[in-house]
Amino acid sequence: MSEQKNFRTLLLEIGTEEIPAHAMPLILMQLKDLAEKYLKDARINAGEVQTLGTPRRISLLVKNVAENQDDVEEEKRGPSTKIAFDAAGKPSKAAIGFARGQKVSPEDLITRDGYVYAVIHESGKPTTEILKDLLPNLIYNLNFQNNMRWGSLDFKFIRPIRWIVALFGEEVIPFELANVHSGKISRGHRVLSQGEFLIDAAENYVDACEKNFVIVDQNRRRAMITAQIEAVAKERGGKAEISEELLEEVLYLVEYPTALSGDFEIKYLNLPPEAVITPMRDHQRYFPVKTFDGKLMPIFVTVRNGGRDYLDIVQHGNERVLKARLEDAQFFFNEDRKKNLDQHRDKLKTVVFQEGLGSVYEKTERLVKLAEKICDMLGEKISEADRKNSIRAAEISKADLVTGMVTEFTELQGIMGREYAKLDGENLEVATAIDEHYMPRFAGDAQPKTTAGRILSLADKIDNIVATFSRGLIPTGSQDPFALRRQALGLVNMLAEAGWSISLSELVELAMDLLHVTDEVGREKIQKDFAEFIRLRVKNVLSSTRYDVVDAVIGDVDDVFAVTIKAAAIEQFLNTPDAVKNIQSFVRVGNIAKKSESTEINEGLIKLDAEQILCKAFAAVKVVAEELIDKKDFIGALDALKKLSTPIDSFFDSVMVMDENLEVRKNRLALLKSIDDLLAKIADFGKLIV
Repeated sequence: MSEQKNFRTLLLEIGTEEIPAHAMPLILMQLKDLAEKYLKDARINAGEVQTLGTPRRISLLVKNVAENQDDVEEEKRGPSTKIAFDAAGKPSKAAIGFARGQKVSPEDLITRDGYVYAVIHESGKPTTEILKDLLPNLIYNLNFQNNMRWGSLDFKFIRPIRWIVALFGEEVIPFELANVHSGKISRGHRVLSQGEFLIDAAENYVDACEKNFVIVDQNRRRAMITAQIEAVAKERGGKAEISEELLEEVLYLVEYPTALSGDFEIKYLNLPPEAVITPMRDHQRYFPVKTFDGKLMPIFVTVRNGGRDYLDIVQHGNERVLKARLEDAQFFFNEDRKKNLDQHRDKLKTVVFQEGLGSVYEKTERLVKLAEKICDMLGEKISEADRKNSIRAAEISKADLVTGMVTEFTELQGIMGREYAKLDGENLEVATAIDEHYMPRFAGDAQPKTTAGRILSLADKIDNIVATFSRGLIPTGSQDPFALRRQALGLVNMLAEAGWSISLSELVELAMDLLHVTDEVGREKIQKDFAEFIRLRVKNVLSSTRYDVVDAVIGDVDDVFAVTIKAAAIEQFLNTPDAVKNIQSFVRVGNIAKKSESTEINEGLIKLDAEQILCKAFAAVKVVAEELIDKKDFIGALDALKKLSTPIDSFFDSVMVMDENLEVRKNRLALLKSIDDLLAKIADFGKLIV
């Protein structure tokens, strides 16, 4: 393989109409992955592959790209030597034909392992020739959730393509795509630049863009935006609240960022803070500013796509738009406060929950029953006050959905319920539970912290999942319109964090009763589907645990908290000195116990010393282990169970389990089955790798 000595920088810029901000991160990631694959498959050595992007361009920049493909040398196997040569050792027709097909001389064939081989050497082509096809194919194979067509073209892309820059060093890689010819002419900022500009060499791309008021490197642009927002807020005497989600969106809305501040009337601070922040952040993409002790200030920071000219006009325009949104919020708030949450709740009778599953009002009645059941399951773990708060929160948990504020600003569901509950004079824990029961609202969001919030959240998630499953709408692939995976994962995390041992199957049973699911086959399927759905989420939560340990404890997920601490106990047990010996003993029991369904032991049939010793040891350990298992002390239970290891080994060494006497055989199998059933309350030890 020849040594590559000459390298250049490769640039591909796809210029488009403005691309939706939310799509850009995945597009750039996809472009990087495809470029790395295509270059590797084409045998083109390359250095760092970097993707850059703004609202109007998707760019690929690759440094140290070799000017030629790598040479390739490979061997093709032909006929056996018996066929390839005649009696005189000369090439036969078969060998000559094979050599001709591989474009080599018959004399150049080599023999090895009873066959002839042709050694084929292919010199690498110039990279420029390869790129003529590689680059357009790269663009063709970018996938988008939503595509556009324009003009009379059949070609589809996320937005219309307006220009393409394709440079290998200073050389243009010529191709045509969607009636656009590649070249070295790009376009600058729509307002600040003179329009088109020349990129003389690929390595000068970033600087050329910046001279034309385009900060093409999104990482540098993000740092600029963050620093500017923080500086502007500091100048105004506060601290900007910068959420990563909003920052990411703003990042791909601007090519040349300039942050500025604006003001709104102080009277709007009388609204709940979220009622001000939501229209500011989620609707206008403004960053709220708070005092250093966390109080909202009548100030916002926004980022324009442009320079510092006419900032006063831009500020005034933003202030005017925000004022209209806050006036709406003030109006809806005032109208909502003419009724309390109980009065709003009656209107839920007119709101459909899901097709065929009644109203949201009926859902709240189900939540009350489920909350009561969860409280009963928790028993003394919660106080009477917690019980009352949970049930009261369930009653009014959805009332804010029909308020004007939540109808206009749907992001405020639960939050306005909390605020309105406080104003109605409800208990603080009741108010907090109304907000918390939607948690986690998104990946990485916090879990409920209050007892009432956890109970209501659990009830709501059980009802949502069972109700949706009862309609046959189980998430498949990437389709999960009701966000059931997130809710199930939240449920699992919540039970693990709270340390609550409750039976999910009992809650599912009650949920099906409340939803009037009467078909027995359908009920069994829902239970099975629900358990499998939770099992996958538990695996996710235990992702840092040894996979074989997870497999060993994941068989029954009815008590999620128990599963998580079983996994921790098994991992600890595996580090004990005799773990391998103990587990091997347990596995031997399990393998033989599969042949029995009975656990009825007739002590009168136990005659041999080894089986008497095992039977007595099991009887003593069983009482202790079951008590520890009931207390969820699985480490202690394992410590007790390992005392059976030696008696088990002695039993198998001295006793013929499959005795000719059928009754004796059944009795010995029943003893082993009883031991295995006790072990199974902790784990399936046969799935552990030791």
